Amino acid sequence: MKLENKVAIVTGAGRGLGRGIALKLATEGAKVVVADMAPADETVALIEKSGGIASAFTVNVSRQEEVQAMVKYAIDTYGTLDIMVNNAGINRDGMLHKMPVENWQLVIDVDLTGAFFGTQEAIKYMRQKGYGRVINISSGSWLGNIGQANYAAAKAGVVGLTKTAARENARKGITCNAICPGFIETDMTLKLKEVNDGAAWESMMQRIPMGYAGKAADVGNMVAFLASDEASYITSEVINVGGGMIV
Repeated sequence: MKLENKVAIVTGAGRGLGRGIALKLATEGAKVVVADMAPADETVALIEKSGGIASAFTVNVSRQEEVQAMVKYAIDTYGTLDIMVNNAGINRDGMLHKMPVENWQLVIDVDLTGAFFGTQEAIKYMRQKGYGRVINISSGSWLGNIGQANYAAAKAGVVGLTKTAARENARKGITCNAICPGFIETDMTLKLKEVNDGAAWESMMQRIPMGYAGKAADVGNMVAFLASDEASYITSEVINVGGGMIV
């Protein structure tokens, strides 16, 4: 197992993409703190059912003191912290000229400031340890997307944050990389199959050169690789996992 004896935090892991990431890390031997806004007991139960070790932690990543408490919990519970996956995110889509400032700020607070807090608190510990893996989940939307000015700005910020953290901490044994998922099957995206008799879903499939949506496990596989010692010479990278959709 690539991650045996490693300890990981995955934010936004109560369901969807984050759950897939947490399950994969646990399968590879990591002890996982499954963090989310709501109790993530279901994800923990799935990990334990497969023989893994995990515990849930309730956190609002936009609040620094809660992120600090989350990192402390991981270290106090499992003795260390090796892997930080900043996955938590929300979207409040709308055209730029109509976007309420509240929707702008909320997405920035969770998607960008949350990643900043998670990266910062993890790195404080990892610098002392001389080892660490920070993996931030951005999005293909960081390149710009109609109706997502707030989300695109936040995810572009995540890329800049990641590259800066990588440069600042490379000589401390810490790698920092960003993953940009494309169109991934989750409870939220599967609802498109109900729109216009599935026309919305088929329209998305036409945009993907491989012709089908990805699975959470596809992103989880990349996270596990970047978290492993096999990726020890990879840092400051932005890696697309999108079946060719992101160019």
